Amino acid sequence: MAGKTSKKSGKVAKKAAAKRGAAKAAKPRKTAPKSQSSKPAKPVLLSGGNPQIAKGYGDAPVQAYIAAMPGWKRDMGRRLDALIARTVPGVHKAVKWNSPFYGFEGQGWFLSFHCFTKYIKVAFFRGTSLRPLPPGESKQEEVRYLDIHEDDQLDEAQFAAWVKQANQLPGERM
Repeated sequence: MAGKTSKKSGKVAKKAAAKRGAAKAAKPRKTAPKSQSSKPAKPVLLSGGNPQIAKGYGDAPVQAYIAAMPGWKRDMGRRLDALIARTVPGVHKAVKWNSPFYGFEGQGWFLSFHCFTKYIKVAFFRGTSLRPLPPGESKQEEVRYLDIHEDDQLDEAQFAAWVKQANQLPGERM
């Protein structure tokens, strides 16, 4: 009967192997798994170079979005965010649909921006009420856009005036 094992000794061997495997798995690793490397993860960019940032409320997700904006758009995103925050102290921020939104809690949103391949599109949700009108038309009745390209000079005074006006209008509920 050499080479044959009893059912009992076969079960014992399997249990012993399982224990060895569990003990091996429980030992601490000497190196971090590859997914936990010390390098920060490269942000995921969607089509057109728009950062993919999880939905969130407050300044932190907006700053994460801006930090993930590619190239020249990052600096412009910082400028836009700073202008909005300076013009409307206490503005409520969020990232929704992979875009930063600005407004007041319980009152809706008045502005958002989004990265495209060659420009940043700023959306004023009640833009048809702003004077002068922001230049970009929309299929949505009240929305107006401002497209900012890499070599464009942002008229900060005009942008701040639009932000101030937009803030005083009823917000868009989204």
